[in-house]
Amino acid sequence: MLAWPPDAHLTLAVLAAVPVWLALALTLGERMRSPSGPAAWASLVLVQPAIEELVFRGVLQGQLLRLTGARRLGPLTLANLMVTAGFVATHLLAQPPGWALAVAVPSLVFGHLRERFDSVVPAIAMHAVYNAGFGVAAWLARG
Repeated sequence: MLAWPPDAHLTLAVLAAVPVWLALALTLGERMRSPSGPAAWASLVLVQPAIEELVFRGVLQGQLLRLTGARRLGPLTLANLMVTAGFVATHLLAQPPGWALAVAVPSLVFGHLRERFDSVVPAIAMHAVYNAGFGVAAWLARG
């Protein structure tokens, strides 16, 4: 994961997020909430990605990969699809449906990275990058 140049999948995952952050900032503008203060930023960029990825990609996806034999539906594993459904459902508890559904594609990306590297670390790192980008986009849109 630390090789240079970076893995093409990691690079594409970051590059794909940039237009999304810009689109969110331009279309949602003041409705976006940016973190207020260092503790909120630390939670958004460090704590939430680590906890969510350890639970969803580490424990759940790991067990589902074992139980399903890593069976695939097209380019995605059944385990990744099932964990993504749970990830979206969990976000429905705290967010409006549109926002919760918006985490589906990033969840599939995080799941793919977890499987590609056989480690949850790339998923945590990418989740942190996505959250940081979202936070910066919200901060810029409100500024």
